[in-house]
Amino acid sequence: MRDESNISASAGDKVRGIVQHLLPHRLLTWLMYRLTRVRFALWKNPQIRWFIGRYGVDVAEAANPDPTSYAHFNAFFTRELRAGCRPLEGDDETIACPADGRLSAIGTIRSGMVFQAKGRDYSVGSLLGGDDAAGVFDGGAFATIYLSPRDYHRVHMPIEGRLRETRYIPGRLFSVSFSTARTVDRLFARNERLVCLFDTPAGPMALILVGAMLVAGMETVWSGPVTPPHGQPLRTEHFTGSGAELRRGQEMGRFNTGSTVILLFPGNRVRWADDLHAGSSVRMGQGIGRVRAADAGAIERGESAAEG
Repeated sequence: MRDESNISASAGDKVRGIVQHLLPHRLLTWLMYRLTRVRFALWKNPQIRWFIGRYGVDVAEAANPDPTSYAHFNAFFTRELRAGCRPLEGDDETIACPADGRLSAIGTIRSGMVFQAKGRDYSVGSLLGGDDAAGVFDGGAFATIYLSPRDYHRVHMPIEGRLRETRYIPGRLFSVSFSTARTVDRLFARNERLVCLFDTPAGPMALILVGAMLVAGMETVWSGPVTPPHGQPLRTEHFTGSGAELRRGQEMGRFNTGSTVILLFPGNRVRWADDLHAGSSVRMGQGIGRVRAADAGAIERGESAAEG
């Protein structure tokens, strides 16, 4: 599989990038929210059947495999998987992939910057909504996972953790596809997002849910819907002592239509699996890395993706 991180933007990518700036992101997203919650059978059932055929969705993996029994399209889109469909690989020190999708980028955080695509980086501080939580991740490990329409859209814990803080950060709603990542500067630090900071056996972990055009809402298991409404002011919630404690592999949230998940770990605490690179397909529960001892040497994985 080719490494998507080293592909330069094509002429087609650049045209799509220009169009992205012109589209009415919030109007389209609001319409998507309304249309995907219509309960009328003659509306929602053809939508669901078309979607399954268009994107090759494997309904046999769903806890409820009958597409017509879902209350509306969004209920189908955020469907639960049947028991045992995504077994967790490895042990408690294995980093489990939090979602189905493809790796948009993976590597090491260098000088406070996260790699997005060839020639395009962005700062950890801008991603997290401030530099106060950014320093601990310098020299650490990052992974960016793109969820396509066909993918399972619930997000799970890569390692056990206690929720310390959440930050809802308003922003744009650009598409987060590979082609957009190659043309829109600081894409993930510009889009609407929910930053979730956890204390884990690997040290502080940031798990960021990034919104996108037509992503009509993000939810968490501890507070329910976060968006819409879109365009709220910056909101920070602190959980001290009583924060949610989530097991490795436990659901932590979901997207109502597709988007991107970004993982950040501190320096020298996580080593990614050697066979992963930008463009790799991944599944929730798959072992994508290992926790390293606190005094281990420099992270040995990810230079090619990070240096692009």
